[in-house]
Amino acid sequence: MNRLSTGLTELTGLHIDAHCVNDSWPSLLIELKPGRNLLNSVLDRTLGRLRCGSQDAKFLPMTRLVFSMFLLCASAAVPVTFAATPGEVQIGETLPDAAMQGLNGPPRRLSEFLGTPLLINVWASWCSPCRAEMASLERLAWTDLGIPFNVIGISTDDYPDKAKGALQASNTTIRHFIDSNLRLENMLGASRIPLTVLVDAKGRVLKKIYGARAWDDPQALQLIADAFGITTQPPGEGL
Repeated sequence: MNRLSTGLTELTGLHIDAHCVNDSWPSLLIELKPGRNLLNSVLDRTLGRLRCGSQDAKFLPMTRLVFSMFLLCASAAVPVTFAATPGEVQIGETLPDAAMQGLNGPPRRLSEFLGTPLLINVWASWCSPCRAEMASLERLAWTDLGIPFNVIGISTDDYPDKAKGALQASNTTIRHFIDSNLRLENMLGASRIPLTVLVDAKGRVLKKIYGARAWDDPQALQLIADAFGITTQPPGEGL
């Protein structure tokens, strides 16, 4: 992937293969490969400078508008399908162990959180829906479901400072970690975020939920209870 493709991919959260035709910015052939959350990436990430060979590509406000409208129209006109990420662990398969770099605590291994059911939330600081569901995840972590369970977060941010800033703003007590070299992102299947993965006590993937939820509302609690095989009603939660 060339520098322009890499820049556009980081900019939009999409896998984009962009080729310079003749060193001029308007003459770009862009192949969109749906990846992370399309609309939120466009709206939340700031367009900056990209380079195409030796030619600077400057996104002016009008270019930003046109580019955003193009993505909006493309997403509405073309049915979006999401391919599996490289090395993705599918539902029913067991997650391999992995080292995780701590954002609000020490480094840990994924296996340290097993032995009880586990909820893994994959997010990024630039993702508005991700930030919006953080408070409900915090409340969920303190909810009595009738069995012990763990909740952790995995940031896909490129820069730890960005992720740490989002965590400080949310006053979270959940343990959060940051991905490295897309290993956890690919393993969990985070082709778009937010992604929440429900895992049993032995590390088997039970369910993957894409998109933001209010994780402490009755519907979400029932979904979690069903996945974890909770047949008794947790006190006071109306499951």
